[in-house]
Amino acid sequence: MEGMIGTSDVSRDREVIRTSVVGIVTNLLLVVFKAVVGIFSRSVAIILDAVNNLSDAASSIVTIVGTKLAAKEPDKKHPFGYGRIEYLSAMVISILVLYAGVTSLVESIKKIIRPITPEYSLPSLIIVFAAVIVKIILGSYVKSKGKKLRSDSLVNSGTDAILDSVISFSTLIAAIIFLIFHLSLEAYLGVVISLLIVKAGLEMLRETISKVLGERAESSLVREIKKTVSSFDAVHGAYDLVLNNYGPDFFNGSIHIEVDDNLSAEKLDELERRIVEKVYMSHHVYLTAIGVYSVNTKNDKISELKKKVSEAVLSHEHAVQMHGFYFDEKTSTIRFDAVISFDAPSRIKVCEEIRESVEKLFPGYKIVIGLDADYSEL
Repeated sequence: MEGMIGTSDVSRDREVIRTSVVGIVTNLLLVVFKAVVGIFSRSVAIILDAVNNLSDAASSIVTIVGTKLAAKEPDKKHPFGYGRIEYLSAMVISILVLYAGVTSLVESIKKIIRPITPEYSLPSLIIVFAAVIVKIILGSYVKSKGKKLRSDSLVNSGTDAILDSVISFSTLIAAIIFLIFHLSLEAYLGVVISLLIVKAGLEMLRETISKVLGERAESSLVREIKKTVSSFDAVHGAYDLVLNNYGPDFFNGSIHIEVDDNLSAEKLDELERRIVEKVYMSHHVYLTAIGVYSVNTKNDKISELKKKVSEAVLSHEHAVQMHGFYFDEKTSTIRFDAVISFDAPSRIKVCEEIRESVEKLFPGYKIVIGLDADYSEL
């Protein structure tokens, strides 16, 4: 399964790179126009805006490099591939946005302390207005592509471009106010916009770091995978799905299934292989392990016993599910897994309380409880 790299993976990378190239070309053209306008109008804000566009071009380059590196095939040192590099490139872009905001803030404050009288002209204002329109279109295009392709780098680049359009628009407003009222507010608007950029940069950085640390998988994906696994006739239930993310749209993980206790090893092996293949082809998720819970088939009274145990377990505040139930008549052993919420002050203590309540119901029986957690979504 490891070698199953579909055409969708390749086309996605090409689309990300193509979108980034559009961003680079557009930003470099804006750099030239804004730099010329800023120099002739003696507007620090417009010159800073040009520098900002240069940083945007750099962020697109970072996206391309990150996408190329993330596409490297797995090797001995990194057997799960290099997909997480895309998250690192998104982090770099977040830092660039943050840096641009801080730099703009410093320059705006300097301009408040030592004001410079700007010289605006109609052509310069028209160019700035055109730049606003271009950045809005570019930012919306790149951001929408990023969401479609699940590329945080593109999303961050698009957000940065939209923020730049706000900066340019504020510069345009400041110029109009200056021309009408001869009042220079450029530096003060620069401070406000700079603070907004810093805030956006910190938010993007926080979101990216959260993904690097490892987030819970989307509920919709979890439900669909469990639905796929449970669609097999021999599977009575699917539980304990754990997904590990190694880059956009690349997950591997493990799951537990309930099957009859008389299923042969041969049939079980065949079933597991079919499940792995179907889940990969349907959801692009590779199940590296499938655990098994056996379901009693030799005692018709087990269902009543299971019902009583389940009621006892779920009567506890932080117990959210019981599964993997099995009763071994030969050893008088009742075993099951109890999913305890992370909201519990002490999950181990809750598990012990469950054990005590079940032991009171069935004295003389050995109670074996597996402390389980909700890693995805029940």
